[in-house]
Amino acid sequence: MPETAPRIIVSGYVQGVCFRYFVYREAVSLGLTGYTQNLPTGQVEVIACGEQGLVNELIDILRVGPRYASVSDVSAEPIELKEKFRNFNIR
Repeated sequence: MPETAPRIIVSGYVQGVCFRYFVYREAVSLGLTGYTQNLPTGQVEVIACGEQGLVNELIDILRVGPRYASVSDVSAEPIELKEKFRNFNIR
Protein backbone atom coordinates (compact mmCIF):
# COMPACT_ATOMS: atom_id res chain seq x y z
CA MET A 1 0.00 0.00 0.00
CA PRO A 2 1.25 3.51 -0.72
CA GLU A 3 2.07 5.76 2.19
CA THR A 4 0.34 9.03 2.92
CA ALA A 5 1.24 11.95 5.16
CA PRO A 6 -1.58 14.36 5.94
CA ARG A 7 -1.48 17.36 8.24
CA ILE A 8 -4.33 16.81 10.66
CA ILE A 9 -5.76 19.66 12.73
CA VAL A 10 -7.92 18.78 15.74
CA SER A 11 -10.13 21.53 17.17
CA GLY A 12 -12.16 21.76 20.35
CA TYR A 13 -11.16 21.35 23.97
CA VAL A 14 -7.95 19.49 23.11
CA GLN A 15 -5.19 21.20 25.09
CA GLY A 16 -4.57 20.54 28.76
CA VAL A 17 -6.35 17.15 28.59
CA CYS A 18 -3.38 14.91 27.61
CA PHE A 19 -4.52 14.91 23.98
CA ARG A 20 -0.97 14.79 22.56
CA TYR A 21 -0.14 11.76 24.71
CA PHE A 22 -3.34 10.11 23.49
CA VAL A 23 -2.33 10.80 19.87
CA TYR A 24 1.16 9.46 20.54
CA ARG A 25 -0.11 6.21 22.05
CA GLU A 26 -2.61 5.61 19.24
CA ALA A 27 -0.18 6.50 16.44
CA VAL A 28 2.55 4.26 17.83
CA SER A 29 0.10 1.36 18.24
CA LEU A 30 -0.81 1.76 14.55
CA GLY A 31 2.86 1.85 13.51
CA LEU A 32 2.69 5.43 12.18
CA THR A 33 5.51 7.96 12.19
CA GLY A 34 5.40 11.74 12.48
CA TYR A 35 4.58 14.04 15.38
CA THR A 36 1.90 15.87 17.31
CA GLN A 37 2.09 19.34 18.84
CA ASN A 38 -0.08 22.04 20.38
CA LEU A 39 -0.72 25.09 18.24
CA PRO A 40 -1.04 28.66 19.57
CA THR A 41 -4.65 28.64 18.28
CA GLY A 42 -5.65 26.04 20.90
CA GLN A 43 -5.73 23.27 18.30
CA VAL A 44 -3.55 20.18 18.08
CA GLU A 45 -1.57 19.43 14.92
CA VAL A 46 -0.76 15.87 13.88
CA ILE A 47 1.53 14.81 11.04
CA ALA A 48 0.84 11.11 10.53
CA CYS A 49 2.88 9.11 8.02
CA GLY A 50 1.98 5.59 7.03
CA GLU A 51 -0.37 3.38 5.12
CA GLN A 52 -3.57 5.20 4.07
CA GLY A 53 -5.87 2.78 5.90
CA LEU A 54 -3.94 3.16 9.15
CA VAL A 55 -3.86 6.96 8.87
CA ASN A 56 -7.63 6.92 8.28
CA GLU A 57 -8.02 4.74 11.37
CA LEU A 58 -6.07 7.31 13.41
CA ILE A 59 -8.27 10.12 12.07
CA ASP A 60 -11.37 8.21 13.18
CA ILE A 61 -9.83 7.74 16.64
CA LEU A 62 -8.98 11.46 16.84
CA ARG A 63 -12.62 12.36 16.13
CA VAL A 64 -13.50 10.72 19.48
CA GLY A 65 -10.38 11.71 21.47
CA PRO A 66 -9.54 10.84 25.06
CA ARG A 67 -12.06 10.95 27.89
CA TYR A 68 -11.56 14.57 29.02
CA ALA A 69 -11.27 16.11 25.56
CA SER A 70 -14.12 17.50 23.48
CA VAL A 71 -13.34 17.32 19.78
CA SER A 72 -15.38 19.69 17.61
CA ASP A 73 -13.60 19.20 14.28
CA VAL A 74 -10.86 17.17 12.61
CA SER A 75 -9.51 18.27 9.25
CA ALA A 76 -6.83 16.60 7.16
CA GLU A 77 -4.96 17.84 4.11
CA PRO A 78 -2.13 16.14 2.24
CA ILE A 79 1.27 17.76 2.57
CA GLU A 80 4.66 17.34 0.98
CA LEU A 81 7.07 16.22 3.66
CA LYS A 82 10.39 18.00 4.02
CA GLU A 83 11.77 15.33 6.34
CA LYS A 84 11.52 11.58 6.82
CA PHE A 85 10.33 10.46 10.25
CA ARG A 86 11.76 7.37 11.95
CA ASN A 87 9.20 7.28 14.76
CA PHE A 88 6.33 9.25 16.26
CA ASN A 89 7.09 12.12 18.66
CA ILE A 90 5.40 14.71 20.83
CA ARG A 91 6.68 18.22 20.24
